[in-house]
Amino acid sequence: MSPRTLALVALTLVAFASNSLLCRLALRDGAIDWASFTSIRLASGAVALWILVAVPRRRSPLAEGSARMAGALVLYAVAFSFAYLELNAGTGALVLFGAVQATMIAAGIVGGERPTAWEWLGLAGAVGGLVYLVSPGLEAPDPLGAASMAMAGVAWGFYSLWGRGVPQPGAATAGNFVRAAPFGLIPLALLARQLHVTSEGVLLAAVSGAFTSGVGYVIWYQALRGLTATRAAVVQLAVPIVAAFGGVLLLGESLTWRLGLASVVTLGGVGIAVFGRSRRR
Repeated sequence: MSPRTLALVALTLVAFASNSLLCRLALRDGAIDWASFTSIRLASGAVALWILVAVPRRRSPLAEGSARMAGALVLYAVAFSFAYLELNAGTGALVLFGAVQATMIAAGIVGGERPTAWEWLGLAGAVGGLVYLVSPGLEAPDPLGAASMAMAGVAWGFYSLWGRGVPQPGAATAGNFVRAAPFGLIPLALLARQLHVTSEGVLLAAVSGAFTSGVGYVIWYQALRGLTATRAAVVQLAVPIVAAFGGVLLLGESLTWRLGLASVVTLGGVGIAVFGRSRRR
C-alpha cells in the first residue's frame, strides 16, 4: 500500500467513524431531532457532491445513479439517525458494519456463490457476535435502536451491492444523494410537532452530510484505486473500533465487556470470511 493510499484510507476511516460520533453527539445532547438531522445530512451531502463531482464535469448529477440506490440511501440515513437516539457510537457502528457485511455475504450466497468452510465459519461468527451483543441482559443495547441500526446496515449493504461496477462511482453517489435529499423531508412532515433544531445541531448535521459523508465517499473512491477488494473489506474492520474509542474519548461513553467481546467475535468473523473468499479466488 503506497503512502498516498494509506493516507486516503486513514482519512476515510476517520470520516466513516465520525458519522457515528457526530450523529450521537447531536442527538444525545438534544441539539437537534433525528428527523431534522437526517434531512440536513442528505441535503448537505447532495450539495457537497454536486459541487465536487457534477459541477467540474458540467453534467447534471441525475445523469448517474439510480432510483433504487437513492431509496436504499434514504432508508439507511433515516434508520441510522433514529437508532442513535438510544445507541452509543461504538455499539451502533458495530451493528451497522456487521449487518452490512452479513447482507453482502448472504446476497452472494443467494446469488449462487458457493462459500468455502472458512466463509461459512466467518459468517456464523459475525452473526453470532451480533446476536450476543443484542441478547437480553444488563448491558444489552436498546432493542429498537439495535433493530433500526440493523435495518440501516441492510439498506447500506444493498446500496453497496447495487453500486458495484458502476462506471463513475463518484458521479453515481452525487446523483443518488440529489435524488435522496427531497425524500429526507418526509420525516420532517410526519414529525412536524416534535422538531427541535439549534444552530449547533444544524452544524453537526451539515458537517456529517457534506464532509464525513459526501467528501468522505469521494476520498474512499480515490483510496479504492490502490486497494484490492480483499484489502478494501479488511480495512473497514477498523471503523467500529475507531467509533467505539472515539465515543469513549470524545463523548465520555463507556466501553463494556459485552461490546468488546462482541466486537472481537463479529469483526473476527468478517475477517475470516474475507480471508476465505480471498483464498478461493
